[in-house]
Amino acid sequence: MNIGVLLSGSGVYDGAEIQEAVLTLLAIDEMGWNAVCLSLNQTQHHVINHLTGEPMEESRNMLVEAARIARGNIKNVMEIEPADLDALVIPGGFGSAKNFSTWAFDGPSASISAEVKLLLVNMVNVGKPIVALCVSPILVAKALEGSNINPHLSLGSSQGSSPYDISEFNSGLTQTGAVAEDTTIDEILIDTKNRIVCAPCYMMDASISAVRKNIVQSMEALKNLL
Repeated sequence: MNIGVLLSGSGVYDGAEIQEAVLTLLAIDEMGWNAVCLSLNQTQHHVINHLTGEPMEESRNMLVEAARIARGNIKNVMEIEPADLDALVIPGGFGSAKNFSTWAFDGPSASISAEVKLLLVNMVNVGKPIVALCVSPILVAKALEGSNINPHLSLGSSQGSSPYDISEFNSGLTQTGAVAEDTTIDEILIDTKNRIVCAPCYMMDASISAVRKNIVQSMEALKNLL
């Protein structure tokens, strides 16, 4: 099985969440599958100093940065067709909301990268499963917005402890036409009809071991869908 792993850079505040990305690659390997890392050969929105949280006066490329996580074994999204993949996993990180879309700035009225939208829509159209971790369900919502598909998506629990406003995210998902549901760090959401799995991961206050378990849960669900 070839499982695409879509990375928006390298670093939680301006790219892909590194721990989620690495734990995803580990879980894929433990399943006996082959990970195919993907990114866009484009400049990321900005660069954040992860020590201070402040923007830096420099520019970085998503594909080049994501190659750090992939140990150089990575492909441009534009080189991939759905036929090349059996499923797609999207780790979280602010890159999903800053680089692949503008949700961090525009909320549910955000735009989404044309290349990412095409990949997601094509995967759904041919029935290939998608696993969206952490904040990445916003990409699925934006990709399918305006279609006749109303995916069931989750970014976490509005009742649990989170560094983010899950209720606000749920409202945003609903505005795109998706059906928003709550999940705790111990749960995943499986939209069997549309073959989409969501796991909240670091959208909730969680330890790395809890996130690891959450990602493993999502991979088990993916195995059943496959």
